[in-house]
Amino acid sequence: MSESQTGAGAVRAYLTGLQARIVAAMEAADGGQFLSDAWEKPAGEILQGSGVTRIIEGGELLERAGCGFSHVRGPKLPPSATQHRPELAGAPFEAMGVSLVFHPRNPYVPTVHMNVRMIAAKNPQGEEVCWFGGGMDLTPYYGFDEDAVHFHQTCKVALADFGEDKYPRFKKWCDDYFFLKHRNEPRGVGGIFFDDFSELGADKSFAMLRSVGDSFLDAYLPIVERRRHMAYTQRERDFQLYRRGRYVEFNLVWDRGTHFGLQSGGRTESILLSMPPHATWAYQQVPKAGSPEGALTSHFLTARDWV
Repeated sequence: MSESQTGAGAVRAYLTGLQARIVAAMEAADGGQFLSDAWEKPAGEILQGSGVTRIIEGGELLERAGCGFSHVRGPKLPPSATQHRPELAGAPFEAMGVSLVFHPRNPYVPTVHMNVRMIAAKNPQGEEVCWFGGGMDLTPYYGFDEDAVHFHQTCKVALADFGEDKYPRFKKWCDDYFFLKHRNEPRGVGGIFFDDFSELGADKSFAMLRSVGDSFLDAYLPIVERRRHMAYTQRERDFQLYRRGRYVEFNLVWDRGTHFGLQSGGRTESILLSMPPHATWAYQQVPKAGSPEGALTSHFLTARDWV
């Protein structure tokens, strides 16, 4: 990679720093400590590289939460990475990113996902091409309008310096992407999502990526503090576990990031850090109309303008 401000060293330094900042903030909120699991894919394997998985299980706030950094190289881009760049099919590549999913214990605190990443490859002419992707989205079990508005407003502000079109475009992209086609329903209340992005040039595209990553704690922590002490019963817990099943379905069936990691020979344990510790499935369980559980699908799991 070139040694501009988007060189591998600069991107890696930003991503590892972002991971450290997010983990420190969530440790302070939870009161527990994330395990640090450094790993390496040695020479001789199809995919080579290293990373650090940070994870907490059984915390007071976070029932299971993972925040992983990875930096890998491979001889051949997998199909999940070349859907929109067919000219790069089979090209050697380098990829790095931070990905997190937090599953809180309290059903009133939403699950959240955030990812920021860069991929670089060489085109058939031998020229290096790099692009960025990422975003964040919120998945409540019991929704609150003010939480969805705050989350989306923070995302909008993060993108404001990069063009008026970015928030509405990436918001719609998120709504379309985080959609369970086999259930015909969104995963949550959305947020922002972008992929294969380089249209602002390498330096400014990287600046946009940093703005998104830096806004995550501002988007999520105020919601956590509003909801974490709300009382709940087994009814809310049961519904949370049922809805977590939908989260698992999306990540395993539709998520390109999961597919990319598995298809490229990545580290399975780290790729699947998004899985919740407990989830349930039930046959044709339909919440009663007018109930708090029914409000999730009737009011929140619909594509709408939150800001």
